[in-house]
Amino acid sequence: MVSDDHPPFPTTSPPTHAAHATVSSGHTSASIAARLDRLPLSRWHRRMVVLIGLGSFFNFFEVAIGSFFGVLLGAQWHLTTVDRSMIIGSVFVGEMIGSLLLAPLADRLGRRTLFQVNLLSYAVLSLATAFAPSLGVFLVLRVLTGIGLGAELTLVDTYLSELLPSRRRGRYVAWSYTFGLLAVPVAGGLAKAANTTILGMAGWRWLLIVAACGGLVVWLVRRGLPESPRWLAATGATAEADRVLTTIERDVRAGGPALPPAEPVVPTHASGATSTEVVSGNRYQRRTILMWVMQLLGPVGFYGFASIAPIVLLAKGFDLSHSLMFSALTAIGYPLGSLLSVQLTERFERRTLLIASTLTVAAFGVVFGLASSSGLIIAAGIATTISTVVQSNLTHIYQAELFHTANRSKSIGIPYAASRLVSALLPLGSLTLLADLGAGGLYAVCALLLVAMCVAVRILGPRTNNQQLDTI
Repeated sequence: MVSDDHPPFPTTSPPTHAAHATVSSGHTSASIAARLDRLPLSRWHRRMVVLIGLGSFFNFFEVAIGSFFGVLLGAQWHLTTVDRSMIIGSVFVGEMIGSLLLAPLADRLGRRTLFQVNLLSYAVLSLATAFAPSLGVFLVLRVLTGIGLGAELTLVDTYLSELLPSRRRGRYVAWSYTFGLLAVPVAGGLAKAANTTILGMAGWRWLLIVAACGGLVVWLVRRGLPESPRWLAATGATAEADRVLTTIERDVRAGGPALPPAEPVVPTHASGATSTEVVSGNRYQRRTILMWVMQLLGPVGFYGFASIAPIVLLAKGFDLSHSLMFSALTAIGYPLGSLLSVQLTERFERRTLLIASTLTVAAFGVVFGLASSSGLIIAAGIATTISTVVQSNLTHIYQAELFHTANRSKSIGIPYAASRLVSALLPLGSLTLLADLGAGGLYAVCALLLVAMCVAVRILGPRTNNQQLDTI
């Protein structure tokens, strides 16, 4: 549910001085939102998209190399099926803890502060993991690395949705994820090269060293990020919100056309809810339920396919080299899928796209599970990957539009923590189903769960395209 610290629903008590203060605060927040929405898309916006995308790059890099570690570490340490599952799931366990701890802090301390904490801790812990002397130490450090990354994608969704004008919000968030998802083919190529010893050290250790160095560089570059003016206004720091936004307006205006006038500001209760919805809280209750369903079932498509695909191929009779080659080839579907979502997200209703892409994941996943020829496996793998990325991007864009600024990070972050737990358990559960049902049966079960998610989105999800963020 939404945060108790910043309740979005006014009480039904008679108006008081405090109540008038709340309306005044809402008027200020609406003014800040109107100024942000009137900004023309500019080089400043594109720079923010790239800088935030670089942070998500390392989140996806960690997920990608985690699936390869389940294969690569077998050359150094004798691994059981449970060991492989723990290697894949360890980062997800850490992300679950990190999301529970850090995402609510972003509503208290600010988006910018948590961004920098996440990335610096990630860089330090990745470097430490590169020198892990044993599997036990490796797993502990991977969990800690995941804690550092736990709120990263929640913050990406929250921060960009609060900075971008409503008319291009979905498109530019999708662009940011496109930059981030380049990590997957990069990780695939590096993992293929890391299947050997380099300068006397196992290749997988070099993967982590490269990740740590890259994370540190991006942390340095992102020190100049501004705080979210919407968040500042929502927490009462109106003077600071105005100062930050004035700077942004100056940067956007530099060398560009004059800013258009802001739309008239109409103070609203609870982000535009009707009085009936304010009293009952029905709108946010439905959205909270939807968030939990999406976060519990969504990973079945995105992570359930990606994290176990190399192991499924081994079960189909392909050797290690072919398994890694398949992963490297299908990884191209990640940036392709993200580019497709850029083109679609403002042209069609996001709720409809989310449902359609999820059903496509289910269909192509079953084909992948049943396929036996290498050509069909690769084609189905690429198609499934493209579909999962479109689904994932739409989920990230959509969920940030469902909640109020003061509670957005917490409202997204806590259900997101549940998705990390599901992602951590998926490898173990999937490998058990793989042994009992085969690849076709495994992906059929996944498809049924994704269909259930589609039903929930259709029943509980609102339309969000081209609407002001806090009035949806």
